[in-house]
Amino acid sequence: MARLSSQHSMWLYDILLLIVLELYIFSKFVTSGKQVQFLPGFHGQLPFTLETGYVGVGGEMEQEEDAELFYYFIESENNPKEDPLLLWIPGGPYCSGITGLVHEIGPLAFKKEEYNGSLPNLVLRPESWTKVSSIIFVDTPANTGFSYPKTERAAQQSTTKLVQRTHQFLRKWLINHPTFLSNEVYIGGDSYAGIPVPAIVQEISNGNEGGVQPWINLKGYLLGNPLTLFVEPDVTKRGDVLIRNKYAISFNHGMGLISDELYTSLRKNCKGEHYIIDPANVICLRDIQSYQKTMLGINLPHILEPVCESDDDPPIRRRSLTFFNSRLSLPPLSCPTYAYFLSDFWANDDIVRKAQHIRKGYPREWKRCNTGLPFQHDIRNSFQYHVNLSKRGYRSLIYSGDHDMEVTFVETQAWIRSLNYSIIDDWRQWYFNGQVAGYTRTYSNRMTFATVKGGGHIAPMNKPAECFAMFRRWISKSNTPL
Repeated sequence: MARLSSQHSMWLYDILLLIVLELYIFSKFVTSGKQVQFLPGFHGQLPFTLETGYVGVGGEMEQEEDAELFYYFIESENNPKEDPLLLWIPGGPYCSGITGLVHEIGPLAFKKEEYNGSLPNLVLRPESWTKVSSIIFVDTPANTGFSYPKTERAAQQSTTKLVQRTHQFLRKWLINHPTFLSNEVYIGGDSYAGIPVPAIVQEISNGNEGGVQPWINLKGYLLGNPLTLFVEPDVTKRGDVLIRNKYAISFNHGMGLISDELYTSLRKNCKGEHYIIDPANVICLRDIQSYQKTMLGINLPHILEPVCESDDDPPIRRRSLTFFNSRLSLPPLSCPTYAYFLSDFWANDDIVRKAQHIRKGYPREWKRCNTGLPFQHDIRNSFQYHVNLSKRGYRSLIYSGDHDMEVTFVETQAWIRSLNYSIIDDWRQWYFNGQVAGYTRTYSNRMTFATVKGGGHIAPMNKPAECFAMFRRWISKSNTPL
């Protein structure tokens, strides 16, 4: 027995030595982050722990980095040793992590005031999700935000590459932050992130099962108004696809935006899941034109809000940056997109870049969403990933602002139903401050679906307090419904 015990000890020692050696070699290629105690535009010292930095990823070999991914890391303001670690993936693709940090769920926000040419002011967001979790906001893929490619090959992006590089980023980041190796890990995002996030979760899970180091304590994922099926317009065949899919029609009818007669006629004459226009179908074309007229003047991300200019509209954006001190280049202060323009002005300031430890010259001009860059959508449907993750028992929270026309709650409910799991907590209200904040349902695959009453495409922007309450309740205990 003593001899067997000695051999067993030597075997364990050899295994641990190999793991430590592997982690040491891997860590040589990880760039350390730097603490940020003061940010231009925020008065006084930051009352939370903020770190910024780069992590090298990519290459044919694990150690041959061809891109640098920039990140913001905020420690939980509650108990960082035990609270979950959330990796937040921006939408887009090519939208910066700043979107999540200052516009959605992070501890900072731009003060709502008229821009006067000086540096925009930052204030604290009381509903920050960092109250109960640590969060990494990453600029992914390369050419997003302050991230940059080091080779021409690295500049060629795809959904698969985004998934692989983000997985690699997280493992390298954890090596450089070993105190978080035991924390529960969740992956989250909204909008377009509905495509890559489930794939990232599966990639991490596969890595854990394959013995990739370090092991990640992965527990689940969460998605807001998530795109699940990517449909790219086929302009060569129809010239114009005016409706993404049948769920938008059902949503608009339910919201009272189209008449009963038009709804019935569209369903009858424009057959097929995506309502693709057949030029030979004159009756369908007539119905589509009528439908178009009813949508004029409607804000797709939130049907109750005014239509406003967006900072990712190239002509508008060029005008706003050219006339940097001109208020005429900005939308009205009442527009939800106003703060997006402020982030352009703030992030392109040299003093701001220096405070965040941004490497000089990368990029020459920061854009919140670097739209228009080539991107291969080689993962077009994330449904199968949800199927696989359900079988593996991961928790998931899928929430929908119920006034979003871009990715409607009708569409999201449809693919959740298609998973065909039984309901364990049926449709009911969930509350915030004694008022109905939305509706929720939980399934046997540990998936919770929730609507956010009055929320839009990015629900935490419209309903920050409600969304924080939703997240806090869901993240707190594995089997606690909202």
